[in-house]
Order: sequence, then C-alpha cells, then structure tokens
Amino acid sequence: MLRGRRGECAELDALLNGVRGGESRALVLHGEPGIGKTALLEYLSERAPGMRTVRVTGVPSETELAFAGLHRLCAPLSDGLAALPAPQQEALHAALGLSSGRAPDRFLVGLAILGLLAEAAHKRPLLCLVDDVHWLDRASVQALAFAARRLHTESVGVVFAARQPEDDLAGLPEMAVTGLPHEDARELVRSSMPGTMDEQVLDRFVAETRGNPLALLELPKEATLKHLAGGYGVPDIGALASLLQVSYQRRLEELPEPTRRLLLVAAAEPGGRPVLLWRAADRLGIGLEAASPAVEARLVEIDDRVRFRHPLVRSAVYWAASPEDRRATHRVLAEVTDPEHEPERRVWHAAQGAEAPDEEVAAELERSAGRAQARGGLAAAAAFLARAVELTPDHVRRQQRALAAARVTHQAGSPETALRLLSVAEAVPLDQARRGQVELLRAQIAFTMDRGREAPRMLLDAARRLAPQDPATARETYLEAINAALFAGPPPDGAAGEVEAAAARSAPPPPEPPRPADLLLDGLALRITEGLAAGAPALAAAMRIFRGPGLSEEDGLRWLWPAGIMAAALWDLETWDVLAARHVRLARESGQTTALPLALTQRIAVDVFAGDLAAAEGLVEEVTALSEAIGSPAPPYGALLVSAWRGREAEGAALRRAVAAEAARRGEGNGLTVGAWAEALLANGLGRYEEALAAVPEAGEDRPADVGSAPWALVEYIEAAAGSGEPERAAAALRRLTEVTVPAGTDWALGVHARSRALLSTGTAAEDQHREAIDLLGRTGVRGELARAHLLYGEWLRREGRKGDAREQLRIAHESFTVMGMDAFAKRAARELQATGENVRKRAGEAASELTPQEAQIVRLVREGLTNPEIGARLFISPRTVEWHLRKTFGKLGITSRKQLQRGGAPASLLVDGER
Repeated sequence: MLRGRRGECAELDALLNGVRGGESRALVLHGEPGIGKTALLEYLSERAPGMRTVRVTGVPSETELAFAGLHRLCAPLSDGLAALPAPQQEALHAALGLSSGRAPDRFLVGLAILGLLAEAAHKRPLLCLVDDVHWLDRASVQALAFAARRLHTESVGVVFAARQPEDDLAGLPEMAVTGLPHEDARELVRSSMPGTMDEQVLDRFVAETRGNPLALLELPKEATLKHLAGGYGVPDIGALASLLQVSYQRRLEELPEPTRRLLLVAAAEPGGRPVLLWRAADRLGIGLEAASPAVEARLVEIDDRVRFRHPLVRSAVYWAASPEDRRATHRVLAEVTDPEHEPERRVWHAAQGAEAPDEEVAAELERSAGRAQARGGLAAAAAFLARAVELTPDHVRRQQRALAAARVTHQAGSPETALRLLSVAEAVPLDQARRGQVELLRAQIAFTMDRGREAPRMLLDAARRLAPQDPATARETYLEAINAALFAGPPPDGAAGEVEAAAARSAPPPPEPPRPADLLLDGLALRITEGLAAGAPALAAAMRIFRGPGLSEEDGLRWLWPAGIMAAALWDLETWDVLAARHVRLARESGQTTALPLALTQRIAVDVFAGDLAAAEGLVEEVTALSEAIGSPAPPYGALLVSAWRGREAEGAALRRAVAAEAARRGEGNGLTVGAWAEALLANGLGRYEEALAAVPEAGEDRPADVGSAPWALVEYIEAAAGSGEPERAAAALRRLTEVTVPAGTDWALGVHARSRALLSTGTAAEDQHREAIDLLGRTGVRGELARAHLLYGEWLRREGRKGDAREQLRIAHESFTVMGMDAFAKRAARELQATGENVRKRAGEAASELTPQEAQIVRLVREGLTNPEIGARLFISPRTVEWHLRKTFGKLGITSRKQLQRGGAPASLLVDGER
C-alpha cells in the first residue's frame, strides 16, 4: 500500500529523525477510508527500531466510554506513573477508574499524559501512534492532543490518523493522505488480479477510486468476467466507503451462518478480547471451528487480540446484521461482561440490546453516568444519560433524566445537544419548579454561547420563575443575571446591570444566616441602583465574608470573580489582593483549569495596580499558555492593561482589534470598555491627551458611573482634559468620580480623587490637593498611581516656574516608573525633567530584556521555590521542557545553577513581589 508514497514517507522519516534528535513532533494524517493512513502508521512503526512504540486504535462502540483509549495507551507506560506529581497521578487514576475521589479536570489529565509520555521518552525516544481518531472517545482525544501541543524537547513523536481534520486536533501539523498516482495505482491493481484486465476498465477503476489503495485492491474482486474481458457497465464508485462496505457485505454472505454470527459478536465487542468472544460464542452455541472461514477469507485475525482486516469490515459485519440480531448480540455480551470490573461497558451493551423502554437498564445507565462524571468523563456521562432518557418508560422520570442529561451535556461542551435534550424535557408539561430549571439552564447555555444582551434577560426571567418554588436558587440566578449584564457592558441608554439590579431588589429575602452570594447580591443591587454610598456598607459586609476562613470552595470558585470586581469598586486594594489570591489558589487546588483564566486575570489587575508589571506579565504568559491549552480565547483584560502601562502602542492596537472581534462574536461588550480605558491610559502615558479624550468620550457625559472599569476611565478623561488645556470638559467626569470615591473612603479612592481635583484647580488649592494625593496614595500599595501623583505635581510645579521643586517630584516619578517598567510614563517624566534643565541618564539594558516571557516566568517561579514539575504544571509544559528553558536562561544570565538563581542571580526586574 506504500507504492507511490515517496513524499509522505519522506515527511515521516523527517519526523522520526527529529524525534531521534531530541525534538518532539506531532502530526495528523487525514484522508478517506482505505486511503492508506494505517499503512503509513505501520511504516513509522517499522522504521523506528530502537524507539519505544505504543499504539492505540479507536473503535466505534467505545466512542462514548470516557478515557477508554487512554486505558489502552497507559497500560504499557504504567511504569512511569510513579514519577508524576501527586495531583497528576490522582487525576489520571480517577480518570481511568483506578481510584475514587474528586472528578479530575480534563486538562490535569492531559498534563498527566504529557508527563507520562515525557517520562517514557527519558531513556529512549517514544513513538505514539493513534489510529482511527474519529472512533476514539473524545476525552482521550482531548488529553492526547493537549499533550501533543505541549511537548517540546522530550524526544516524543505523536501521530494521529483520522478520516478528516478533527476540531480537537486543531493547530497540530497536518498531512492530507490522498490517492496513489495513476501509474502506481494501475500497478497495484495488476499485482492483485490473477488474470488480466482490459486497459479501459483498469483506467476507469483507477479514475473512479481516485487512487484509493483499499478500493483498488478490493473492488476488482467484485468485477465480473465480462468486465475483466473488456466489457462495459463498471458500477459508478459513488460514495467509496459505502461501496467498499457493500463489497465486504457480499463476501460475508458467502460465509456459513455460524461464522457470520461469530463475526457479529467480534464487531460488537470493541475491546477485541478473545476470551470475551469465546464466552459469548459459547452462550450462542457457536463452536471454535466457526472462526476458520473468516480467517481464511482474510476478514479477521484472531490471536492475542481480535483484529478486522479494516475498520470497514467491522462496520460491514455490524450493519449487515438485522436489528434483532444486533440487539441479541449486545444482550449476550452484557451477560458475559464482568459487572464488577467493567460496569459501564456491561450496561452499554445492555442498553444497545434493549428492545423497548426498560427502567432497570435506564437506572443502571444513570448510575454509570454518575461514575463517569466522577472520573471527569462528562461526554460519557452525557451519552449514558441520553440513552437512559430513550429507555425510560415513565414520562415524569424521563423528563427528570432529560433535564439532568441536558445539564451534563452543557458542561461537556455541547450546548446545541443540550438544547435538544431540553426540548425532550419540555415534551411533557412542566410544573413551575421544573419550568424554572429549564429556563435557567437555557439561559446559562445562552450565556456560554453569546454573552450579549440576550443572556441577562433570560437569566432574569428564570430567576423570576424560580422565586416562588426555590428562593435560594432564584437569588443566585439574579446574581448570575447581573454578572452577565456586566460582561455584556452598558446598553446605549443606561448603566450595565441597571435593569437586572432593579429586578433583584425584589428577590426573595435571604436565608438566615445569609450566604456569601446573598450578601453580594444585596450589596451589588444597591450599588448599581442607588450608588456606592448606598451599597458600600452591604458590600463591605460581603467582602468580610469572602475574605474570611469560612468561605467554601464552591462559593469561592463561583462568586470570587464578581466579589473581586466589588472589592475594586470599593477601592480596597488589600481586600482585592486577598480575594484574587484566594481565587487563583482555589482554581489551582480544585483542578478546575477552566476557572483559572478569569482568576489569573483578576490577579494580573491587582499586580498592575500594585506596580508589579513583571509579575503581571508573567501571569499574562500563563493565561496565554492556559487558554491555548484549553482551546478557548484568552481573557484580554490583563494583557490590555500590561500593554498600556508598558507603553507598547503596536501591541495595544493589536490587542484592541482582537478584543473588538471577539466582542462582536460573543457580545462581550465589557471587553470594549476595558479596551477603551487601556487606550486612554496608554495615550495619557504618551502625553497624547486628545487621543485619550477620544478613546473614552462617554466619560464626559453626565450619567452615573458603571461598575467595573468605568471609574478608571473617568480618571483618564480628567487627566486628558487637563492636559489638553480644557479642564471645563472634565466637570461632569469629576462629579461622577466623586460619587464613586468619597463614599468608598479608602486612601486609594481619596488619593485619586484629590489628584483629579488638583488637575482642575489653581493656585494654593491645586498644590494642597497634589500634596494630599501624594500623602494618601503613599499609604497604599498602588505604586503606579502614586508615581503619577508625583509626575502630575512635578508638571504643575514646572508650569508654575518652580524648577527646583519640580525636579524633586519628577525624579521620584521617573525613578518609580523606570523601576516598574512603565516605559511610556517614564519617558513622559524624562521629558519633563529635561524641560527643567536636568540631563536624564539612560539606564543600561538588563539581561532580563534578553529573556523570553516564558523564560522570565520560569525564573520568577524558581525564585518562589517551585520545583520543575510544579513549574511545568503551572505553565502546561513538561518538567523536561522547564529544565531545557532553565539551561538557556542560565547562559543568558551568566549563572550556572538553580541555587545561584534562588540566591539572587537574576535582574531586579524579575524579583517576585516583596523581595525588592
């Protein structure tokens, strides 16, 4: 089958050479059935002497069994399990059903597979071959793809074979496998035919099969003597897979009936285990001799495993049987499958064998769904529940299971299928409680698919529906509605969340004692509808609960994002810092990788306001790596802020374009708001005040300030108006800023307020306010805002002709901005210093500038005391890749050991917070 495959073989040889040379390579082969993908995998296996080779092949009936593929892959690599970090071992054991406990995060499982492959390649290069990906369970595909993307320098080759490019493999290198060249195809047909074939007929076979090797070998066997002698009427190839399947079905018809029944058992049993085949055959009264005709016809091989000549043979065998024969076969397989060690496989066979609704089987499917969900197999759990719905005889129970199946299916990342299951639940009249649950889930799906104006409205409707029957869930749903509205951003004629917050004011009263979400809801609703002065006491009470020791993991993971936003709205950096750190810690410890991007984004914002741009930039790199690993867009907010403070114009413009495109796709208008604020911040740093005013024009309008980034946009607008010589334009912005700073009463809030008032004042009042701002902000950890206070005071002093006093303030500002890496503001301060007559020395570049963002992040994590496996887990790379990066970093920094790095052998800009 490798005739005419010189180009493909050369590319595979290059892959093997790269792996032998210490690189990691991944490749996705894709092409129609029979095109030669499996033959190319065989070629790789044969050309890899001295390499360790592991192989896994997908089978149709295992597609719904979570991690079934990983079971077979991990068996030969189990000697490396002990070397994995404990969290990864636990996740993999739970995924494979080897232990019970917390449902593993699928990306932690992927990280475990990454470590397992890297460990296996430690002594000799590893080749991992994954055939028939389209029939491999999705959980296994995602874990293997995750690992393949994160391998770098581990001497591992991972090659997938699939019929077409798979979404889960997107981003990996691909090679389309096409038909053989014309002459090679003709030669293959001639070599397989006992006689001669007319040239016209031969050319037509080659043309109509498009050079598909399997078709060229199999279809001529179907040709009549007339065709071979040069007659006409060769059937149209049409759908090649279907025609090949028909070809195999005709050959099956020639086999004895016991042989066909035995092949059907083999086709229905995905594991290919001879012992199970013979047990089932014994139940059916089929003797061992029934296998001989199938083996002689080269349709199947039976030794240590049962292997069909081609997946299409298995498919032909299965679908050629009558529905009743298929069901009977599955029932027998259910009887002979061990219920203790393989309960999911047994009940799946029982479900496939059911002739009518069967509550006993449906209930067992429901229990299997629970076990699958506990292992992190959400797709399998969804499949079990969906089949349980079909087999449930009682309409009320069917409705309950359909709703449960919809929830799990949504969690598994299939919102469209979840909506279809909700329709099944709605086929029977719903009581008020279930109607509310259906509306809630439909709204949550809408929020997942599109974060525009529709989701908040749907969540609000669901909250109202749930209020009479389930007050606690109704209150949580009101909070979700407000949160969704904040993501959507402000509507054209009001404030973000205004409608939702007003509705939440009429929510059922909270239980006693109130839960964290209850306190947050009441405070947030008051803040949005009546202003910060009214909402601050309730929000402060909520912050104490969220900071306290009694916060549960569930409440933390669910509500720390909006709680953090409220801490920022209260201008309380200390609380915001505590909440952000807790959110990140909970997301890491829970193994819920998908919760990490937003948690890290909040941590980035805290670090930015604290003036620790080096730490923030490292976390931006982590968010990027994490989002790439989980296949979702990275939250843009942190990267926008870092870029603006760094003064990177081109990068900031590119980020804003990406945010605009994503906002248009998902309706996440808050991204546009943050983008505008970041643009104004960057323009002010560069001293381009007209551009800053144009970036946030709504800040000059006389309306209440939204929750979120709006107050900081007001700050930028006021500075830009003053810098443009138009302080009167900032009057409305200052009134709105006063409403959200004075009631907060913190040094941060009052310091920013004093600084902004100073910009719009003159004479002694202006100087007093500048000094007040420096005094207040100097008591906080908001280092960037403090440096800006020194800069603005210095600029005012220079304009007043007090050059000596101005130099003192401007030197402080310039030094602070330079140390923090706030380059645009540092240059602005330098220009002001030069205007006072002072010569500003340029700092020599540090070695840190030579490090890539990932190398800089690794240095910081080493200094925090993390080991290579811990760093690898944090950055989604293998420990060996961490080691490789460290070796490169040592050379750049002029050091030779990890101990030197930990003792201080790194530039100051890389020191972690608190070490300066």
